[in-house]
Amino acid sequence: MILIKTKKEIDKIRRSNEIVAETLQLVKSYVKEGITTKELDKIAEDYILSNDATPAFKGYSQGGSLVFPGTICASVNEEVVHGIPGERVLSNGDIISIDVGVIKDRYYGDAAITVAVGEISEEKKKLMEVTEKSLYLGIEQAKVGNSIGDISAAIQEYVESNGFSIVRALCGHGVGKKLHEDPQIPNYGKKGTGPRIKNGMTLAIEPMVNAGTYEVTVAGDGWTVLTKDGLPSAHFEHTIAIINGKPEILSKS
Repeated sequence: MILIKTKKEIDKIRRSNEIVAETLQLVKSYVKEGITTKELDKIAEDYILSNDATPAFKGYSQGGSLVFPGTICASVNEEVVHGIPGERVLSNGDIISIDVGVIKDRYYGDAAITVAVGEISEEKKKLMEVTEKSLYLGIEQAKVGNSIGDISAAIQEYVESNGFSIVRALCGHGVGKKLHEDPQIPNYGKKGTGPRIKNGMTLAIEPMVNAGTYEVTVAGDGWTVLTKDGLPSAHFEHTIAIINGKPEILSKS
């Protein structure tokens, strides 16, 4: 069931997402050659707690899955999403997807960015640019009168026209009092399909784009999603609310 939020609820979701956005920009400022993903995780956790909020991912489990041990998802190069922070040291030429979730006053915020470490290849630059642009093209379609499929189709069309592939095993989602609510928001699909978009919806739109095949696999840790061909992947995400017929980005820095 898709939950329609009141103005008061949207304001609370907005505040959670403000903390998410601030956390992402803070962590981004520390991304450099030689730092570990565990160190980035500590920076994020300390900042979230300083805002009287709670890391949404730490201790998270869904459908009997293993408990996620980190505050952020830190996914490097061929890691698509859900990378567990640890002793991995970032190197020049890496790209890292940083996904942050926050709970404040019982409501969730959720967003992600991909960041370059030092000098990266032209392919990785294009991958990041196309993924981020596809996110905003999807958001543009999140307006009253359209359907979820319009978001999906806009993302897929742009990504594939640039020679990349959309991950199909994972998708965006509603967000509110739960981290994952209805509707599911695939990053591929047909215009005019799926639920109609209405005022009061709060949605996390998150294209995950691979340089090679869209196929993925899950690492032995039970969480980290990897590209099947070992080529790099990028991930960008915003939480939005539909207000007065149009999308408003709640997780903008």
